[in-house]
Amino acid sequence: MESYIGSPLTSNAVRVLMLGGGELAKGLVGAFQNLGLEVHVVDRYEGSPAQQVAHFSYTADIDDEKAVLDLVEHIKPAYVVPEIEGVADEALQALHDDSAVTVVPTARACELTSDRKKLREVAESLGLPTTAYKVVETFDALKEAVNELGLPCIIKPDVATSGRGHVLVKDEDQLKDAWDNVRRGKKNSWVVAERFVDFDYEVIIMAVRSIDPETGKLATWFSEPIGYEHARGNLVDCWQPKTMSQRAFENARSVAARISNELGGRGIFAVELFVAGDDIYFSSVTPRPSDKAMLTEATQRFSQYELHARAILGLPIDITLVSPGASSLLHATEEIDEVTYSGVEEALQVAETDVRLFGKPSAYPGRRMGLIMATADDVSEARDRAAIAASKITISAAPRLVPESELTSEKELSSDEVESSE
Repeated sequence: MESYIGSPLTSNAVRVLMLGGGELAKGLVGAFQNLGLEVHVVDRYEGSPAQQVAHFSYTADIDDEKAVLDLVEHIKPAYVVPEIEGVADEALQALHDDSAVTVVPTARACELTSDRKKLREVAESLGLPTTAYKVVETFDALKEAVNELGLPCIIKPDVATSGRGHVLVKDEDQLKDAWDNVRRGKKNSWVVAERFVDFDYEVIIMAVRSIDPETGKLATWFSEPIGYEHARGNLVDCWQPKTMSQRAFENARSVAARISNELGGRGIFAVELFVAGDDIYFSSVTPRPSDKAMLTEATQRFSQYELHARAILGLPIDITLVSPGASSLLHATEEIDEVTYSGVEEALQVAETDVRLFGKPSAYPGRRMGLIMATADDVSEARDRAAIAASKITISAAPRLVPESELTSEKELSSDEVESSE
């Protein structure tokens, strides 16, 4: 851990290199900058949300070992922080072995949580309650797996990413759609078919690992539970707190503690769980801020981004919930080269709401483009407010701007017509 925090853009700056520049990274950039760090962001395409606000930005393939190591050599960061799963594991391990750079939370954690099969094996080795599953590489194999596991069944992508959710399949006619939706056009990827647990709901617990100022040792703090829902593989809304029995909450925190301790390092771990009565089943874990916890900007004293930055630096943690709240995601419904948003003014007229537009330069059906957050005296009212505000916003193509030359021609034509009429 750095014993000081320098000044950005100077020789004593403490630098952080973020691998991935999506909306979650954008929130994290501001948190790092508020703590005085110099932020560098690299992404596969130019103009990503986090690149728009970072001190420095780069365009490169972050799944390329040499590209990542070359950037680290050039920037000389104190911390390398993956924001997505598709990062060169070999590069992270090499940086870990070199020990001059801190990989957040650890190189091993990043590798394990990017692969559902490896992650499940770790969970089983810890004795965490899990469901039966099959890993398949073809659609025919998926059909065989589902026949063995039984319907309904949950289909998940190969990479444990927040970018694509789970698809619940209730009958065989839905299998092809689920296969296509989860893979999203990837030709060489496998999926996980998981036996459906007759659970009551899904929940996420944020486990935050940092240094306890009283003991000087690593400790873990836990958020209030967050509920969420998917539709066709896309996350659509979230709310906090999600009501749980005291026994279920204790079991959930136990599972979250065990998996985050096993992965190690400092930072936020978003632990996804199935809940059936008081019983908890481990589903997944993401060692970084989660799309399901974006609403913590409105509900908690410190957002997930601020908590992740603080934990990485080993600073004190305060994970207090200050208000019930909810969020609704804004998704594009069509291919758009240049995006515009309308209805923002109307959305903000809804009580206790806020809007986040991610600033992605283009869109495709299902792409996450923005977020509505709302607070209220209770979760039900907050969810209503978020849904109403989200319904006010339309995502569409930018209006065509008429070139000045065309405007001049139209003016000249109008003048000619006037003279002709005289």
